[in-house]
Amino acid sequence: MTFSLPNRPLARSAAGVGLALALAAGTTLLTGSAAHAQTVTSGSLAFSGDPGDWISGGQSYSYSTAGQDRLDVTANPEHTAISVSLSGAHGDWWYLDLAAPEGQTLQAGTYTGATRSPFNGPAEPGLSLSGDGRGCNTLTGSFTITDVVYGPNGYVQTLDAAFEQHCEGGSAAARGEVHLSNPAPPAELALGVGVAVDGTASTLNGNATVHGTVTCNKPVAVNVSNRVTQVSHRALIRGSYGTTVNCTPGAPVAWSATVAPEGAVPFQKGDVEVASTATALDPDYQVNVTATKTVAVHLTKG
Repeated sequence: MTFSLPNRPLARSAAGVGLALALAAGTTLLTGSAAHAQTVTSGSLAFSGDPGDWISGGQSYSYSTAGQDRLDVTANPEHTAISVSLSGAHGDWWYLDLAAPEGQTLQAGTYTGATRSPFNGPAEPGLSLSGDGRGCNTLTGSFTITDVVYGPNGYVQTLDAAFEQHCEGGSAAARGEVHLSNPAPPAELALGVGVAVDGTASTLNGNATVHGTVTCNKPVAVNVSNRVTQVSHRALIRGSYGTTVNCTPGAPVAWSATVAPEGAVPFQKGDVEVASTATALDPDYQVNVTATKTVAVHLTKG
């Protein structure tokens, strides 16, 4: 039986202007480890069960993207486990989880002695086929992976596997196969931040103005924030700032921020330390990427 649900394309947006400055580039850091499931481009999930099998009800099920069924897949960052979800247009839904024993990469091979994922013991593979309101409390089983290819941040490019599952120690089994194929993974977001070595200190309100650029390899909204610190006449002057700019690939994009002093002492003409942190959400992987830079900046009267 085949049900359908249209695929949902990922929307992207882009905006921004470019401005070249002679600045030092920051370092890109990946933050956050939550994997983002991607919709499968081409794939299928099929399984059937013996009479008395609780999950299948002794029936056969077959789904595919060619039949307009929706499959989503993700791996954990350590590539030790993969989760597949199936959504049908008529409200049916299934989940398949495959996991290697603790500390092992889930790779091509046969995994025996599997128990219910994610409650499998450290030395046991994990397996779970559930859905449509049915699941095993305990289970035993095995699965064979013939091919698996990973990308960054939970991306799964290829998965071919077969599995067998027995609920509650019974002899009846559900048996099936999953075959998934996605394009090569998108590039990860590369983000850079620079701080110009010149700025101004206002003689009217005591605020400092600092500026710089951000760079990126895909269109993103970038938040630039952090802190300005100055020591003048034995006084410690500090202030925080934050601004958002739209970054587009191809050229540095300018940012500028006004920084108010936290205390009563205004920013002075002279040197300050400007710490800058740029953060943006990678639209392909739904993870935050951060770049940082700290620069000595000279303030002139403004």
